[in-house]
Amino acid sequence: MAEKEIKNEAQEPEEKVSKKKKDNPLQKQVEELSDKLSVEHDKYVRLYAEFETFRRRSSEEKLALVSTAAADTIKGLLPVLDDCERAMQMLAESSDDAAREGTTLIYNKLMEYLKSRGLTVIEAKGQSFDTDYHEALTQVPAPSEDLKGKVIDVYQTGYMLNGKILRYAKVIVGA
Repeated sequence: MAEKEIKNEAQEPEEKVSKKKKDNPLQKQVEELSDKLSVEHDKYVRLYAEFETFRRRSSEEKLALVSTAAADTIKGLLPVLDDCERAMQMLAESSDDAAREGTTLIYNKLMEYLKSRGLTVIEAKGQSFDTDYHEALTQVPAPSEDLKGKVIDVYQTGYMLNGKILRYAKVIVGA
């Protein structure tokens, strides 16, 4: 019986303490404030994550805008490249060496600059026709059996910018 009394006496202070904690207005206020603090901390963490996402997305958009602007500028220079190629073809048959050298020099400088910016020429002549890179203007009878399904002539040179098609090569395919 003495053991039961000792246990009861031991339990009584715990019960009194827990009742006091529940009845204590300061304890209630501490619990409320800790709940509010956890809610505010959660809001802060979410807002910080949202801001990081916004910052990452806006920097990606800036990079995309710069590359798009570069692509538009280079796309505008492609007719100049075409004109230089035509001029070099015309001057190849001419006896004017100075004009040929000057045009070749201008074309090479322009091409080197554009290549440094990521422009590459799509090689087409003699290649198998590939709709991912070539646009067929027409089909003509192939002069030999091995040229069937291959590009016989290039009407307009195609270009890629940093691995993306800027302009398809317009070609004539052997049938």
